[in-house]
Amino acid sequence: MSNTPDAPTNPKVDPSADAPVDPQVDPRDRDDIFDREQTFAQLGLAEPLARAVREMEFIHPTRIQAQLIPVALQGGDVLGQAKTGTGKTAAFGLPLIHRLVGVEDAFAALVLVPTRELAIQVTREIREFAKHTSLQTVAIYGGQPIRAQATKLEKRPSIVVGTPGRVMDMNGRGLLPYDNIRIAVLDEVDRMLDIGFRDDIRRILGALKKKPQTIFVSATISPEIEKLARSYMKNPDKIVTKAASLTVNQVSQHYLPVEPWDKRRLLLHLIRKEEPGLTVVFCRTKRSVDTVAKYLSDKGIDAHPIHGDMFQTKRNRVMEKLRSGKLGVLVASDLASRGLDVDDITHVVNYDLPDDPEVYIHRIGRTARAGRSGVAWSFVCPDQGELLTSIEMLANIEIPRLEYPDFEPGTVPADVRAQRELDEQRRAQRAVSQNRHAVAVPVPTGAAADPSRYPGGIVPIQAPQKRLGGRTRTRRR
Repeated sequence: MSNTPDAPTNPKVDPSADAPVDPQVDPRDRDDIFDREQTFAQLGLAEPLARAVREMEFIHPTRIQAQLIPVALQGGDVLGQAKTGTGKTAAFGLPLIHRLVGVEDAFAALVLVPTRELAIQVTREIREFAKHTSLQTVAIYGGQPIRAQATKLEKRPSIVVGTPGRVMDMNGRGLLPYDNIRIAVLDEVDRMLDIGFRDDIRRILGALKKKPQTIFVSATISPEIEKLARSYMKNPDKIVTKAASLTVNQVSQHYLPVEPWDKRRLLLHLIRKEEPGLTVVFCRTKRSVDTVAKYLSDKGIDAHPIHGDMFQTKRNRVMEKLRSGKLGVLVASDLASRGLDVDDITHVVNYDLPDDPEVYIHRIGRTARAGRSGVAWSFVCPDQGELLTSIEMLANIEIPRLEYPDFEPGTVPADVRAQRELDEQRRAQRAVSQNRHAVAVPVPTGAAADPSRYPGGIVPIQAPQKRLGGRTRTRRR
């Protein structure tokens, strides 16, 4: 099992433990992440789970674990919100296993996740927690042969972790019945109840024969998503940790102003100058992921792409390199990044700012795992000021500007210059059409140019024909 924050190695981040303290971790950050008033031994977990936790050398639970686990152990529905990297998988995984120990019915629990990588990650964590039980956990997701996963389901595992599309497929084939599901978990609930997955989730949860215990968790939950989530739950307890600051406070965040055509050159300059450790570069589109990864590779940077259109075998190879530390730069799409629970990611680059500010929170949460520090750089184009402001408002911080004087911007592309000239002409024409007493005159260029005298390139050539005809009363009698 990887040393992830969903299973934090507390001796490294907890000064009360016998093992050495991680020097990168500020004591205030440890107190922010962990509930030092409790221990895992006090949570009331079943003996097989308690033994697994002891062997992992867990001491204090994180705050979301300390608050969510007791409620879930009692069978109540829970809506949990906590920062990325604070152990949400253990928060729902431990009580899920606890409630199935000794019962071990087939297909008793269903965990729904948005991506293949997250399905693999969550399955790995749950298996580690359940290693002293006879519970079997199976991951099912697209991109892998149906037959291989069908064989695993034929063994009737107690816990199934899967993506919505493959879960519905297996149910339609009669390989994954919903009749016995007692616990339903939605991980990354903000993504699961977004437009892309909403109908699938409605079909799956609506088809469950028994009213299951539901546990929904995420780093960000908007009011709309919360309202939708509650429609599938029964009087859920809402647990929010550090609601005032959703962003990870160990991440040093900066933005870099850049023109769109200079992004790749700035990224290369940044990597060569700063020599970051394991870095994840986020792009908005799959095409950009491939283009940026190839550009960096051609320049001698060890960069690898990962996105939803790649074959699963190739994605698995990239993830293995990432977890083993044999990869320098990972260029990723947002959806593919949902399973990147890797401790050693030191830097995150927002090559493209996300349209949704909450996605920014998820992105920078890929670093600063388990109390470590991290760095997040964001490229901001001239027309993205409002988007940056909305991100700052959600993160409740002011992101400082970062510039590199030794970076030399490239020349403006010919098509951009042509488009700018065309836009200027159109603005001048619109101004003329709105003022029939004006004529468009080219604005002088060079030293003689005075933009303040020619706003918009419009110079009035005569007084208006009609004026206000009002009369003013004077003192004359």
